[in-house]
Amino acid sequence: MAAKFTPLHDRILVRRVEEAETTRGGIIIPDTAKDKPQEGEIISVGKGKSNEKGEVFPLAVKAGDRVLFGRYAGTEVKIDGEDYLIMKEEEVLGILEGAGRKAEKEHASAARR
Repeated sequence: MAAKFTPLHDRILVRRVEEAETTRGGIIIPDTAKDKPQEGEIISVGKGKSNEKGEVFPLAVKAGDRVLFGRYAGTEVKIDGEDYLIMKEEEVLGILEGAGRKAEKEHASAARR
């Protein structure tokens, strides 16, 4: 990403994590039959949420976290030709711990077959 984008306040910039295009049985899933993934990697985060007194509360998520979010969460944007989602932190359902490495290993082993 050539352009640096920093979301405002309690918003985050997320890149969707693409799912494997084949199943365990080797069946290829066409693009028209796939749902958009509800998992993503946080690229950048805003400063945090502020209250009426002006106090800023930092976000619970950080850049590099793998997160799950709702099917219709966020706003789709295109930056430097890449698709991203901008969403509020409250739209994140949870943080996936250790899921990134497992998904990358599965994707690499499926590519070798």
